[in-house]
Amino acid sequence: MNNSNSPSDENKGQESPQDFAQEFYWKMREAITGRLSRDAKRIAEKEQKANSRPFEKGRDFVKGGDAIGDLMKAFRWESQLAEADLFNKWAEIVGDTNAASSQPETLTNGTLTIRCKSTAWATQLRLMQVQILEKINAAYPEVEVKALKMLGPDAPSWKKGPRSVPGRGPRDTYG
Repeated sequence: MNNSNSPSDENKGQESPQDFAQEFYWKMREAITGRLSRDAKRIAEKEQKANSRPFEKGRDFVKGGDAIGDLMKAFRWESQLAEADLFNKWAEIVGDTNAASSQPETLTNGTLTIRCKSTAWATQLRLMQVQILEKINAAYPEVEVKALKMLGPDAPSWKKGPRSVPGRGPRDTYG
C-alpha cells in the first residue's frame, strides 16, 4: 500500500485556488450588482417551479389587451406612443390650414421642433405658440412639451453627388 498522499487526495475537502477565486467573484458580483450567477438563477427558477400549483392565483388566463397594456407600462412605451399620436394628430391640434403648412419633426428634452413651409408660416405659428402649447399639454400631458421651436424651410444644398469640392460654391446665382 502506498502511504504518500496524492494531490487529488489532499484537495478532496478543499477548493483549489481557482475554484475559490471564481466562487468569490460570483458572490461579490451578486452582492454588488444584484445579479445572480447562472447556477443561482437555475436553482431559484427550479424552486419557483416546484412551488407552482395548477389553480393558483396568477395562473389565470390574461386577455391580450390587458397584457399589451402591462407591457407598455413595463417598457415605458406610453410616452413614445403619445408622442407618435401627437405627430399623427397634428391637424386636430393646430387646424387643417396650419397643419397643411407645418409638420412636427422632433421632440427633444421637452422642446417640440416644427418645420414650416415658409418663414411667414413659422412667424404665424410663433404668434399662436401659447395656444398650441396649451392644446398639446391638455391633450397629451404625458409627452411633457415645454417649448415650441418653429423653423422655416431648409436652405437649398448645392452639394450634388458623393464627391464635392470644398469652397464657396456658386455666388453669382442670386444677383
